[in-house]
Amino acid sequence: MTPSEYVQADFGNFSDLLQMQAALHPDKIAVADEERAIAYRDFDRLVDRIAAALQRDGCGHGQVAAVCASSSVEYAAMFAGTVRAGAAVAPLSPSSTPEQLADMVADCGASHLFTDEGVARQLLPVAERIAARRVALDGSASAGEPLAAWLAPEDAAPAPVAVRPEDPFNIIYSSGTTGTPKGIVQSHAHRWPHLGRTDPPGSGPDAVVLISTPLYSNTTLVSFLPALAGGGTAVLMRKFDARRFLELSQQHRATHAMLVPVQYRRILEHPDFDRFDLSSFRLKYATSAPFSAELKREVLRRWPGGLIEYYGMTEGGGSCALLAHQHPDKLHTVGKAIPGHDVRVIDADGAELPPGEVGEVVGRSPSMMNGYHNQPGKTAETEWRDASGARFIRTGDLGSFDADGFLTLVGRAKDMIISGGINIYPSDLEDALRDHPAVADVAVVGAPSREWGETPVAFVVLRGPADAEDLRSHANARLGKMQRISAVRLVDELPRSAIGKVLKRELTERLAREAG
Repeated sequence: MTPSEYVQADFGNFSDLLQMQAALHPDKIAVADEERAIAYRDFDRLVDRIAAALQRDGCGHGQVAAVCASSSVEYAAMFAGTVRAGAAVAPLSPSSTPEQLADMVADCGASHLFTDEGVARQLLPVAERIAARRVALDGSASAGEPLAAWLAPEDAAPAPVAVRPEDPFNIIYSSGTTGTPKGIVQSHAHRWPHLGRTDPPGSGPDAVVLISTPLYSNTTLVSFLPALAGGGTAVLMRKFDARRFLELSQQHRATHAMLVPVQYRRILEHPDFDRFDLSSFRLKYATSAPFSAELKREVLRRWPGGLIEYYGMTEGGGSCALLAHQHPDKLHTVGKAIPGHDVRVIDADGAELPPGEVGEVVGRSPSMMNGYHNQPGKTAETEWRDASGARFIRTGDLGSFDADGFLTLVGRAKDMIISGGINIYPSDLEDALRDHPAVADVAVVGAPSREWGETPVAFVVLRGPADAEDLRSHANARLGKMQRISAVRLVDELPRSAIGKVLKRELTERLAREAG
């Protein structure tokens, strides 16, 4: 059976696909980082040695191995090796606080923690709280046992593992600004549809996928895992830099990339963008944060290849896709539900809403999280069931469908501003400000108001000279009377997560502190 035939099955194993690709293309580069590259034959052998070492240590079916490190060939092999051992991977963000990292390692019950020298320094204040066996992916003595010394012998092979659809594949911890993030348990059944069957065509053995977001992010995994499952090459960036992205794209003749909107903006704004040969690109993807219609148009105009925006959640549920190059009149939307996905809009009472009405977006599909690890109450809070009892995941996003079935988002339910009893959607105000040529980036949040309860305040990053009051007047002239912005703050940058999401909570907390 060929890999392309195998992915048509209702369920299969990622490790089987990787072994098939190693047999078909043993000398082809599987993974490259900025220091070295490894062919499929050698990568598969390294994955075997990691899986065998984990099983030797008692980490197999039902167990968890955590990793917190920079992207590298070794990180990629550790991820695949843990899955082959039958265990689940818990990829953790190095940008978390030491206390959060210790809490997450304890929460998932990891038997092993794979790390590197940089993260080891971060963990010094909480080192005594971490019982997991530490293995240094970069070989540094301070981070744990060097990987080369910990590995099983070169001829070692792990015991075969028969995975079930419900078995955990990975646990991804949701980004949070306070407290311990929630562990989202994604099963093998959750991951299986991502490996080629429902993705747009093109990510086969001739694909070169440039990975510029960190490997702990679901945004990254939905492009990284299909690259290996399809027999392509995954090129890993240790840290995103616009010029370096352009250099690597040209050097490796990249065909695919998954980028968050802020990365698109930074790449297009680089003064040397037009000097690089990007003609090898076939498809570019975007997800994780609002993507303005204006920026999509610029990507389509200046960057070869198609553009597909995905809308969905790490928790799974229903997802939408916008093939922007095919629907230039729908760039203000996030597209239509992917085949096999059921996406609906409900009101505050849980009743379904017709097209044109705004409500919370909910969805179901073959990719649904098992739940939040050790938090059944939180899991129940994020679920909605229709009249037949079918389980949907609540997104917390507000949106509406148009007559053609395209979904337009208006913001997060928790970010909605209620001023004088009127619901104000920040996205409307942000669009009005983005219409000004001097505005590079913007986020609108609600500030405490004695008179109105809340009032909209905009934080704006400029690309050219402009006065805050002029920007406010420009936007308010395009908004309804009850939507008007009360103040514009000019800032050098907006607070963002590692995958480009604006951390609006930090902005609202700043305003709350100032209000006293």
